[in-house]
Amino acid sequence: MGHPSPGVVEVVHPLLAHHLARLRDRHTPPAEFRQLVQRLAVLLAYEATSDLGLREVELETPLARTRGHVLADRIGLVPILRAGLGMVDPILHLLPMAEVWHLGLYRDEKTARPVEYYSKLPPTEPVEVALVLDPMLATGGSVAAALAALTRWGVRRVKVLALIASQAGIEAVQRQFPQAAIYVCAIDPQLDRRKFIVPGLGDAGDRIFNTIRQAEPSEDFLGDREAHSTV
Repeated sequence: MGHPSPGVVEVVHPLLAHHLARLRDRHTPPAEFRQLVQRLAVLLAYEATSDLGLREVELETPLARTRGHVLADRIGLVPILRAGLGMVDPILHLLPMAEVWHLGLYRDEKTARPVEYYSKLPPTEPVEVALVLDPMLATGGSVAAALAALTRWGVRRVKVLALIASQAGIEAVQRQFPQAAIYVCAIDPQLDRRKFIVPGLGDAGDRIFNTIRQAEPSEDFLGDREAHSTV
């Protein structure tokens, strides 16, 4: 495990540790893997939304009038395609009023740099809080590209939710966007020579969508090989 720095929250909980161990196991089948991603996404989102603003409202119960509180901010979920899609539905159950804006990024295999191929962000009226969703934060390139896009849109508060991050990836994101908060289940110590997280959990996108090529050598299973969610 790495060492969280200011602005980074490594969520610690027995349930999270249990689900994360199953998530890392290469023998966990895709159906269970998807469920584990969803459970961990909920735990991360619960932590990441603990400081959302509230406004008071009047309401009527079956017995009396009273006051309550509802969320005050417009919230946007920004999954990085494709692996980030696996985190959307469970968080929408917590935040059914949230907007969902997609960003498509893939890693150039020669340069290991992110390339944007799709953006659904509108030109005006930014959300007040954006949650960037990506199961793996490896080099930090795709997350930084997403944060740059959200900055151009005018979003002022951004939180990154990643199941596993590398220490190097966190540092790279923080150098460029020190104001962005990062919430993770675990921080892994290193990247391999191909810039994949080790020990990681394999290709998050392939494991979510059951598209692993059986002919791959075993060494390729280490780190996250998902071109859209590893940089």
